[in-house]
Amino acid sequence: MTASNEITYGMYTMCMVQDGDQVLLMNRPDSKGFPGYLAPGGKVEFPESLTEGAIREVYEETGLRVSGLIYKGLDEYVVPSTNYRYMVFNYLATSYEGELLKNPPEGELGWVPIEAALELPMQSWFKRKFSLFFKEGTFEISVVWNEEEKQAIEEKIALLV
Repeated sequence: MTASNEITYGMYTMCMVQDGDQVLLMNRPDSKGFPGYLAPGGKVEFPESLTEGAIREVYEETGLRVSGLIYKGLDEYVVPSTNYRYMVFNYLATSYEGELLKNPPEGELGWVPIEAALELPMQSWFKRKFSLFFKEGTFEISVVWNEEEKQAIEEKIALLV
């Protein structure tokens, strides 16, 4: 524990864009951090709402304007040594307009068949929640993280229907 009891929070969004049996994924290079395939997302800016943040992030990273977002769940990481809680609010979008950016800022974009997506290189935390976007109900993933050893102390996954 830190000397201070102050808890800090990071609020982020991730939005899986689905078109039929395909999803839009970006292949992030090593230089951007979190390399591999993942859905668009990022930090929620103050004072925007969570859904406004998700919509903005998808637009900035892909060029698409999503609508009709469905809340799918919370993915959070708690770091006791720093009193930090990293919260990712996850959404699914099946309606969009616009065209994909020709030079996206976060990595190459592509439509990937849902059935083949897990064969792509991706972060373990994204792979763990990928299929949960397509299940009925919402999910909650809670990880207590040991920052010094860079590993989970405890992990819980719940599907709420």
